[in-house]
Amino acid sequence: MNAQVQTAETVGVEAGFAVPDPKSLPSLKGAVSDQEWRLRCDLAAAYRLVALYGWDDMIFTHISVRCPDEGGKPRFLINPYGVFFDEMTASSLLKIDVDGNVVGETPYFSNPAGFTIHSALHMAREDAHAVLHLHTPHGVAVSAQQEGLRRYTQFAMIVHDDVAYHDYEGIATDHDERERLIEDMGDHGFLILRNHGTLTVGPNCAIAFLRMYFLEQACKAQILAQADGKEPREETPALGAKVLQQGAPAFIPGLGDNLAWPGLLRKLARENPGHDV
Repeated sequence: MNAQVQTAETVGVEAGFAVPDPKSLPSLKGAVSDQEWRLRCDLAAAYRLVALYGWDDMIFTHISVRCPDEGGKPRFLINPYGVFFDEMTASSLLKIDVDGNVVGETPYFSNPAGFTIHSALHMAREDAHAVLHLHTPHGVAVSAQQEGLRRYTQFAMIVHDDVAYHDYEGIATDHDERERLIEDMGDHGFLILRNHGTLTVGPNCAIAFLRMYFLEQACKAQILAQADGKEPREETPALGAKVLQQGAPAFIPGLGDNLAWPGLLRKLARENPGHDV
């Protein structure tokens, strides 16, 4: 199917338009490949888990997953613009091309500008099948600090030496920024976008989410440790490197995604079921 750009205009957004409730959509189970359906379910779960942990930013920011290529053309799954993270479903997710344009029929539209960062990493990194980007207060606060993430806590040391930084260039609408972002990210699993937020990549949603858990915990702990105005105790680079190595197995495919993810899905089933429809 040819790519069809879906914007506010092409879906007829006008006075009185309301973004459809995801629960009103027919299920895509059986209408897409089994592999795509599994990816849709995991991605919808990741959105709801982000909301469950209080990391969401209303309808803003994104989590994306690369689909199996169709006819040699890369395709990605991402959130429809206007759907809240805690109501995301597998069937409501959009399939888009490398420019953020929607492929196929949907009552929703995309925010192509929001995919600038994601498309860069998906296309440059073979291992970046999942890209998770947040704007949490603690993550943004650390991103605004001159020295970024510090080795104040075990959370921080598990990720510190695998964190890259990208300078702020304004809202990410300029596709030229993708080259600079790719260069800054390198082969790291974590990225702090200065004055903006946090980002992780992974071979799947499970590992990208687990990476984000540690990064967000590290940022939150850093802001709390600095709350009394006194300089917290920071560990040495050597000890930080040791802790990073000790914690690395949690992010290995086949291990990390089988540790916390099944429990997270059970937690989601108890507290906010219905993502897998």
